[in-house]
Amino acid sequence: MLNIESIYKGFGDQILLEDTGLQINQGERVGLVGRNGHGKTTLLNMMAGIDHPDDGKISCPTGYRIGILSQKISFEKNTIIEEAMQGLLEHERDHSWKAEKILAGLGFSQPDMKKDPVLFSGGFQVRLNLAKVLVSEPDLLILDEPTNYLDITSIRWISQFLVAWPREVLLVTHDRGFMDNVVTHIAGIHRQKIKKIKGDTFKYYFQVAQDEEIYEKTRQNEEKRKKEIELFVTRFRAKARLANMVQSRLKTLEKTQSKEKLAQLKNLAFSFNCLPFAGKQMMAAENLSFSWDPNTPLIQDFSLTIYPNDRIAIIGKNGKGKTTLLRLLTQNLDPKTGTVVVNPGVSKGYFEQTNIQSLNDNFTIEEELTHSQPDYDRQAARNICGAMMFEKDAALKKISVLSGGEKSRVMLGKLLISPLNLVLLDEPTNHLDIEACDAFVEALNAFEGAVILVTHNELFLHALANRLVVFKKEGISLFEGTYQEFLDKEGWEDEEGLLSPEAPKPKTDSLSKKELRQKKSEIIASRSKVINPIQRAITRTEDTIEEKEGRIQTVNEQLLIASQQQDGPGIATLAKELAGLEKEIEALFEDLELQTDEMELKTKYFEKELNALEGC
Repeated sequence: MLNIESIYKGFGDQILLEDTGLQINQGERVGLVGRNGHGKTTLLNMMAGIDHPDDGKISCPTGYRIGILSQKISFEKNTIIEEAMQGLLEHERDHSWKAEKILAGLGFSQPDMKKDPVLFSGGFQVRLNLAKVLVSEPDLLILDEPTNYLDITSIRWISQFLVAWPREVLLVTHDRGFMDNVVTHIAGIHRQKIKKIKGDTFKYYFQVAQDEEIYEKTRQNEEKRKKEIELFVTRFRAKARLANMVQSRLKTLEKTQSKEKLAQLKNLAFSFNCLPFAGKQMMAAENLSFSWDPNTPLIQDFSLTIYPNDRIAIIGKNGKGKTTLLRLLTQNLDPKTGTVVVNPGVSKGYFEQTNIQSLNDNFTIEEELTHSQPDYDRQAARNICGAMMFEKDAALKKISVLSGGEKSRVMLGKLLISPLNLVLLDEPTNHLDIEACDAFVEALNAFEGAVILVTHNELFLHALANRLVVFKKEGISLFEGTYQEFLDKEGWEDEEGLLSPEAPKPKTDSLSKKELRQKKSEIIASRSKVINPIQRAITRTEDTIEEKEGRIQTVNEQLLIASQQQDGPGIATLAKELAGLEKEIEALFEDLELQTDEMELKTKYFEKELNALEGC
């Protein structure tokens, strides 16, 4: 296990972590979340010994081994298999089968094993680094964005691999679905503190939002109470017969520590500038064929018509032609045969995996946006900068000093500033955090034009896609339907060697329609029996809080009248009642929190039961 105690870490006047800690216990798989720039990478570096806290300590048992996925590309051996075997423990140096199993799961074919690592793309080189870490079987496996260069089948394989991992895992990823499939706990960096809960990202973000709501309500109540006490002291300080009460309230004021109002955290404000389109068809690709190698066709006789409300996802293994197809559709690449015809009313925007290289390092963020759309004035560019979280002077940063994630946000900003009705996106979320990914999905859903998207993020596929272009071993095909419908009807199980042997096997004894309806009715009835009483309890608690708050308002009005009439006994009685009401409301809010948590957990349980039934 690893223990982080009371650490502080800051850079200049920016505090990232303040008197906070985290414990990773035996067998836990922990997902680390937090906004970009809030300290995730810094925390990982401190765990790895690359950096150190300003105060506090990080400790682990003697002999406890930590393995970290490196994004640095450096190879010593001349073949893939030999390089992967570099990660094996000393007493397993000849266990090539172990390295082969991991490499196969990550998408390397048998012929690849004898090839030189330098011949592979950057994505496959990162996979090789991942294989070296996995074969070393560390006590704590730290993975920072392991899915960035993996395709869907490889992501599914590593998800199953990590779930079966017998030791500890710390995972950072923007892919929320992948994280939720793997982890047992979530640790989040939020307002310089680390908060860890058992459960998935939904439960974590729900808990954070609820905690902040309770904090703010408590702060407002305390401020209101403080003002009432101050008003009482001001009014009756000179009254000798109320001196004891005044002194008592002064002591209460001295003991009361005002809660600071929570600073507003900025979120990415995605909103595409949609250009109206009146036609029926936006684009038509007819009989497209393309290959880099004459003996290995990537795309052959493929046709696709794009309509105004399409959400088309292009999916499949890496290296099969997904990005090539996107470049053909954007007309940045000419087909060997076939045509792409674009309606004259179409205005398209393109986000490419590598096009952050097209940014001018000498420009500021603001200048990059204004140069991309000369018709836009400086204020409009500043507004987009703000939406992309480059506020005020941050908009004047040079492109050259930005991180990969910040450059991706600039590229997205260039899309937002342009009036579009067709958006083509190639892995746009690789450098975004989870909050930004959620905002991006919402923006794409709200966009009134068409979207064509290359992504391996299954959460995005479930949320967006209504048509699929699928690359498989047998070639390219068009699937008319959602991603869930694709999984139900075709799925990825025919991709040999990519799914873990531990993967659950499909059921052979499916229920009849009648049995399915009966079972579903039983679950729904049980859900109502369990959930409805909790819902009624929540409603009663909320009504009681509202009633008590109404009574507080009445008591405050009566207290003001009593003070004006100099009614000492009346003031004392009302003040006592007010204190009792505030104590009761605080207890009610605690009850409401527990009831809401129970409601959430029970609801998720029954949703899981119903979803499992759908797979029968």
